[in-house]
Amino acid sequence: MADTQHIFIVGSKGIPCAYGGYETFVDKLTEYHQNNPRFKYHVACRDYSKIKSKETTLEYHNATCFKVRVPNIGPASAILYDTYAINHCIAYIKKNNIQHPIVYCLACRIGPFASYFQKKIHKLGGKFYVNPDGHEWMRAKWCAPVRKYWKCSEQMMVKHADLLVCDSKNIEKYIRKTYAKYNPQTTFIAYGAEIRRSQLTDNDKKFVGWLKEQGLQPKEYYLVVGRFVPENNYETMIREFMLSKTKKNFVLITNVNAAFLKELKKKTCFDKDPRIKFVGTVYDQELLMKIREKAYGYFHGHEVGGTNPSLLESLASSDLNLLLDVGFNKEVGENTAIYWNKEKGNLAATIDYADNISQEEMAAFAKASTERIANAYSWEFIASEYAKVWGREGA
Repeated sequence: MADTQHIFIVGSKGIPCAYGGYETFVDKLTEYHQNNPRFKYHVACRDYSKIKSKETTLEYHNATCFKVRVPNIGPASAILYDTYAINHCIAYIKKNNIQHPIVYCLACRIGPFASYFQKKIHKLGGKFYVNPDGHEWMRAKWCAPVRKYWKCSEQMMVKHADLLVCDSKNIEKYIRKTYAKYNPQTTFIAYGAEIRRSQLTDNDKKFVGWLKEQGLQPKEYYLVVGRFVPENNYETMIREFMLSKTKKNFVLITNVNAAFLKELKKKTCFDKDPRIKFVGTVYDQELLMKIREKAYGYFHGHEVGGTNPSLLESLASSDLNLLLDVGFNKEVGENTAIYWNKEKGNLAATIDYADNISQEEMAAFAKASTERIANAYSWEFIASEYAKVWGREGA
């Protein structure tokens, strides 16, 4: 058997936790590889505690999770966190004489230091891999100088990575075209999703209680789950829903930002439409899965980033999916969803059309979307694809 391949993952907030996409990815990757003796994972975990703990590591899914403390200096803390974490990895590799290690950095935050770290890792006989994520420099939340930093950082990360693992074919195409002069080495491995059904029954008191609390009925609401940011097109979805003739509700599960909510209210007057319901967040994954399953349809308005976790989860769970017509979404949904654009009246007409599709059409969409996720995006499949990538080293 080949030597054990050590993989050091930095850039997520760590495991076990349920913060977001990268955290879920690392959790699932280590879960599916925990009994594979070929791989040993080391995962950086950001330590948010105010009091320094004596325990600096823990074992989870057979991975060694090491805590990294950084000062709270605002958004720049994430950059500091990544640099501290990689320095920790380099020190550990040296001390333990790890052969052919892989340091896998999630996101392109530390471009100015990429060359330095790549040289250090190469000197130890290792490789520096990067997941470029999506177009972070396009996100509306960043001011112009920060966007410029993200773009420059991305460029330097691409230049100095030994391999870029892209979770979207569109991102891979963008990387290869935009940075052709660096001849970037890339591969495509998508994000994953669960393909099982919720453990909650239709009459589970937790689900029934949630419906009652929100004034909802199964299959009588459209749903969206995602970050409450402008580039996810909440304004378009709300405005168009208000234009539609549907008698169903529009349920928004999101972490509401007060300033953005106030702006949306002023622009759309959604508070005068009783069908539109902001219901806060739902962190119980079984309940969230059941809410998706019992939605009439799911809206997905994301247009920045790679393969989006909430899109995969909706295709796996919701019967009918209405997706914004952009490359990232079409590469995932293919012909298993209905597509809309941002032209005035388009989504409203799409909602009215969706309201009247037959049970046979609904069943066909549900079957096709679930099969699409099972065949190309299940966590088992994604883990097996990563095993092939890790096998490049020390095999």
